[in-house]
Amino acid sequence: MPCNEGKTDRTLRIIAGLILISLVFVGPQTPWGWVGVVPLLTGLFGFCPAYTLLGINTCKR
Repeated sequence: MPCNEGKTDRTLRIIAGLILISLVFVGPQTPWGWVGVVPLLTGLFGFCPAYTLLGINTCKR
């Protein structure tokens, strides 16, 4: 899988994912916080399938 996320994009996704996952344990404690797994994983791998479909690439080459 080629990288299609830039450094800033990846950092923001990881932070957003961790915040959403933390909502499962603190705050409203709803299972919707597990949605944060998606941005967390895409941020860690540097690849977003939705970006591929939309033709977006924020990765500097």
